[in-house]
Amino acid sequence: MSRRWTARLALATGLAALVVLVLFGGLASLLLMAVGWAGLVLTAAGVWWMLTHTGWIRVLAGMLVVIAPLAVLLLYSAAGLLWVVLVSLALWALAVAAGSAALAEDGPGMPERPAGRVDKPFLIMNPRSGGGKVEKFGLAERARELGAEVVVLDPERPQDVAELARRAVADGADLLGVAGGDGTQALVAAVAVEHDIPFMVISAGTRNHFAMDLGLDRQDPSRCLEALTDAVELRVDLGYIHGGEPGQGNTGNDGNTGRVFVNSASFGVYAEVVQSPAYRDDKARTILEMLPALLTHSGGSRLTVHADELVLDGPQAVLVSNNPYQKGDSAGLGRRERLDSGALGVLGVEVSSAAEAAGLMLHGRQGRGLTAATAREVVVDADAPAIPAGVDGEALVLSTPVRCRIAPGALRVRVPRHRPGVPRAAAPMDWRRVRRLALTMGRAATGRGAA
Repeated sequence: MSRRWTARLALATGLAALVVLVLFGGLASLLLMAVGWAGLVLTAAGVWWMLTHTGWIRVLAGMLVVIAPLAVLLLYSAAGLLWVVLVSLALWALAVAAGSAALAEDGPGMPERPAGRVDKPFLIMNPRSGGGKVEKFGLAERARELGAEVVVLDPERPQDVAELARRAVADGADLLGVAGGDGTQALVAAVAVEHDIPFMVISAGTRNHFAMDLGLDRQDPSRCLEALTDAVELRVDLGYIHGGEPGQGNTGNDGNTGRVFVNSASFGVYAEVVQSPAYRDDKARTILEMLPALLTHSGGSRLTVHADELVLDGPQAVLVSNNPYQKGDSAGLGRRERLDSGALGVLGVEVSSAAEAAGLMLHGRQGRGLTAATAREVVVDADAPAIPAGVDGEALVLSTPVRCRIAPGALRVRVPRHRPGVPRAAAPMDWRRVRRLALTMGRAATGRGAA
């Protein structure tokens, strides 16, 4: 379907959602909308109170989170209009989805360069990653058939993957690759950069964020091995984080370059929670016990963030990403449109009340508690000599101030010539743009001119 007709579908279904609500709800439709918004606000406030309190207040807040939406549904049902609301919401959801699809644009993509010949590829594979994808897809055997040297890590014996990679380069390896999680990818990518040789990503991890943004097939990691036979090369940025690791002799860090991250480094609430010894044994209970103090600043470190000229004072959570995430993704869990923009993405969350929590839940990036920016360098300081950090899923403790920087085009990534690719860049929903797209393109298509 063309963008013109997708925009028309968005307008038609959006109008239908309003017509259904007004036609079958009558004057009560305004009351229905007010009741729905009130239920959302009360639910959001209840979630905030539940996370920031303990004891009987948390119990009451939990009850509010359950009762508020149920009460809304019961009021709709009692009025005999529950089906009206559900149909209207379904039509509205379709309208928003169609509108977003119509506004999405095909980006220029990352420039592809001819990939040179490799004579001695060296691949490291983690058999535990992704629930055993290495064995499930026969990755080691397929790679060896294509001429690669493969080391499958021993799950019972921890190994230094960076050292394995360095030894392979010393023995003549001219390509390094990893089938594993993003944390392992980052460690080996750093070695590839040191020696200016191409790096290969095999999507055998659980989430595979880096592979996803490179356009690789995450459903069938064996297709990534096509980069050994029919490949192109991308130049992508890398993030570097500078900081010591107290008590660990700065393991994994270099005083001059820092530790590499291919996805993100997080600070604040999440990083504090995953550092707790109790987290692995009982995640849910640990989170509920620690969140009240962390969210209200009565526990944990108070952060100060400098992102170029921007200053964030006291955010509860900070995410620094290697290139910014798409505008519609306020949690840093989706896609990055590019990996070669030369900028870090910065997301800071600072919520101090139930009202701000409700606003953030209802308005996303337009909510008062969320700051989104880009920067070439980010400095995270705190009222403590060291702070927890989550770097590509790895829990670390770094001395303050912690510095994050971007290295534009530092990594040569070898990828298959034919791959699923990154979908069109999402755009913020704008009904005026949708209407203009539907009408103007229609006139242009029929020869009546375009505005």
